[in-house]
Amino acid sequence: MWGALLRSGGRGGGGGLRRLVSGGPPWSQVVSEAEKIVGYPTSFMSLRCLLSDELSNIAMQVRKLVGTKHPLLDTARRFVYDSRNNLQMRGLVILLISKAAGPGTEELSFQHNMVSGIYSSQRSLAEITELIHTAFLVHRGIVNIGELKSCDGPLKDMQFGNKMAVLSGDFLLANACTSLAQLQNTKVVELISSAIGDLVQGIYYENSKSSEENSLTDDIGISTWKEQVFLSHSALLAKSCQAAMELAKHSAEIQDVAFQYGKHMSLSHKLHSDLQPFVQESSSDTMAFSLNSAPAVLHQEFLGREAWIKQIRELQEAIKAGKGVTSAIDLCRCHGNRALAALEHFPPSDARDALANIVYAVTRFP
Repeated sequence: MWGALLRSGGRGGGGGLRRLVSGGPPWSQVVSEAEKIVGYPTSFMSLRCLLSDELSNIAMQVRKLVGTKHPLLDTARRFVYDSRNNLQMRGLVILLISKAAGPGTEELSFQHNMVSGIYSSQRSLAEITELIHTAFLVHRGIVNIGELKSCDGPLKDMQFGNKMAVLSGDFLLANACTSLAQLQNTKVVELISSAIGDLVQGIYYENSKSSEENSLTDDIGISTWKEQVFLSHSALLAKSCQAAMELAKHSAEIQDVAFQYGKHMSLSHKLHSDLQPFVQESSSDTMAFSLNSAPAVLHQEFLGREAWIKQIRELQEAIKAGKGVTSAIDLCRCHGNRALAALEHFPPSDARDALANIVYAVTRFP
């Protein structure tokens, strides 16, 4: 099945993409090289919105939370200081896949609208996707007032933080929807709207289980886990990649290829994130991890439900010693290989190599 991936190709040259065996280049290097290909740093992706008077006023209010423990502050810090890690990844992928695919056959006469091989509408789509992702990150930081403890700080600070999280998240989402309408493409609007619906559904499931996180998880299999993770983590990128192809008037086949890359790359990214507490050599026994993470779900499948319940108190070491971690790594690389297989449909280019390097980076383990 993966025979096409066994060949090695040079940067920007001919040949296929190498199959995943071990780690690729570090994430920071991958992002830096990719940004040069698309034409500008993706940290500027939503700069026009972030510098608006409305959001500046919100930022002034959020400063009042300094010194509190409200999670909105952590989100703001990560947006400023951690942009090369996760927050800007989606927009970068959309720009890269737009450049890798090039213009559709019906769009050849409009190449004067392209900058660095990317249409202005595709750049707008990348910004829209980042705004939607950031809006949901902000909304995820809303605190459940009913579960607060005295050590969490004054109640009025948490209530104020929640108001700011709702207001700023809604503002970002409203700006994204306005820009989406300005693209004047009904299919793109439908795709991104359905992705927002998927996000809401996925996050609703996560929140409904969060109160049970400290006890026991559902008796779910890895197929159910993948369905849930697709909704909350993969749908936005997959459908945005497909929408980028639609904006360039590519065929339905190419649109599906872009969708498959976005889906499987983001699944690999989530698996990579889930695996960090179990594969980092410097990780301590107290490093936080989710009972709904891929290694935990796979470990439960191998172990059986009854034995799993008995091991819940010494869970992290049990998962490390069992088959859950190695199976999760295999699954991460499986989705990585499927993302690479989708890239084989695009002609060789620096942009395609950068997309492959992103896959290599999110399937890289110590």
